[in-house]
Amino acid sequence: MLTENYHSEVVAAIKNSDFRYQSGRLTLHLAREFGFCYGVDRAVDYAYQTRKRFPDQRVFLTGEIIHNPHVNDQLRAQGIRFLSDANTSIAELNGDDVVILPAFGVTIEDLLRFERRGCTLVDTTCGSVLNVWKNVRRYATEGFTSVIHGKRRHEETQATASQAMHTGEGRYLIVLDREEATFACDYIRNRVDRAAFLARFREATSPDFDPDRDLERIGCANQTTMLSSESLAIGEMFREAVSDCYGPDNLAHRFQAFDTICSATQDRQDAVLALLDEHVLDFMLVVGGYNSSNTSNLARLCATRVPTYHVADPGCLVSTDEIRHKPVGQAHEISTPTWLPGERGIRVGLTAGASTPDNLVGQAVTRLATLVG
Repeated sequence: MLTENYHSEVVAAIKNSDFRYQSGRLTLHLAREFGFCYGVDRAVDYAYQTRKRFPDQRVFLTGEIIHNPHVNDQLRAQGIRFLSDANTSIAELNGDDVVILPAFGVTIEDLLRFERRGCTLVDTTCGSVLNVWKNVRRYATEGFTSVIHGKRRHEETQATASQAMHTGEGRYLIVLDREEATFACDYIRNRVDRAAFLARFREATSPDFDPDRDLERIGCANQTTMLSSESLAIGEMFREAVSDCYGPDNLAHRFQAFDTICSATQDRQDAVLALLDEHVLDFMLVVGGYNSSNTSNLARLCATRVPTYHVADPGCLVSTDEIRHKPVGQAHEISTPTWLPGERGIRVGLTAGASTPDNLVGQAVTRLATLVG
C-alpha cells in the first residue's frame, strides 16, 4: 500500500539517469538526497501497519504524523483520526483505543495522559529526536540549562523542552535564530536589561526561568530539522559568550554542545548545496509542506544562490503565467506571474523535504515539463 500510494516511476527513471531529466526545453537536475527520510518512512509505515493490526478499534494520531498534508490526508482516508482536528479530546479516550505518537514525539505530559487513559501506544518517534532527548536529559541531570535552537511552537521543540525538565529541576531556553541567540548572548555579557530579556523570551523559557541563575551553565541542542550551519553557529555564539563572561578556563564546567542535527536533514542540505555548485540554474523548485521546517530550510539555502520557489504540491504550478509558492521568510503563500523564462531552454534544480513522498516529486516534474513544453 505504501508503494502504491507514494512510489513514482518518474523519480525512479530520473535516478537511473544520473538524477537528470530532459524534456523539450526543460533540463531538470534532481538533488541526490531528497524526499522521505528513514525516520519519516518508518513513521508512515507504522501508521499503515497500526490501522491493519487494529481493524476494529479506534486509531488516533496525536497530530500530523509528518508535515505533509498529502500524507496526512491519506491516513485520514484510512480511518485514522487526528486529535488535532479537535473532534476528540484525550479525556474521551479509553483502554480500547490505539494512539500513534508522531515522528516528532510528544511531550512527557501528553504521554502520561495517554498512559492514564489506558490507551495502546504506537511510538514512531524518530531516532534522531530521541538522541536530542538523551542529551537534554543529561544536561538537566548535570545542572545545565538546555538552549534549544528551534521553533517554540513546533511539536518536536515542545517535546524536547519537556524532556529538558524531566528531573523537575531542568531548565530550557528556546532561540529561533541568530538574532535571538545574539540577544541572549548579550545578556550573558551583561549588555541587556533583565526585564528586556524576560519580555523577549516570555514564551520561550521554562517556568520561573531566572536568566541570572539559569544562564550560568549552558548545554546546546536543537530541533533536528533546523538549518545545520545556523545551529552550529548559534552553539559557537553561546560558547564565546560563556567564555567572555567566565573565562576560557571555565568552559568545560559552564558549556556543553553536541551536534544533534539529524543525518537525513544534513544529507539533504549538503545535496542541494552540491547541486547548486555543479549546475547553472534558472531557478530552484523546492517541494514540501509549508509548515515543514526541513523543507523551509532547504528553500532558505537555495534562495541565497538562485531564484527559488517553495511549493506545497504540484498543483501550485498553476500555469506558465502563475505559480503559487511561499517566499523564504514569509508566513503565507503568494501568487507570482510570468515566472517561467521565455523561449530558450530552461535549467531547473529540484529538491524536496524529508516529509515529501516521491509521487509528489514525480508529479511536480511532469507538471513542470508540461508547462515548459
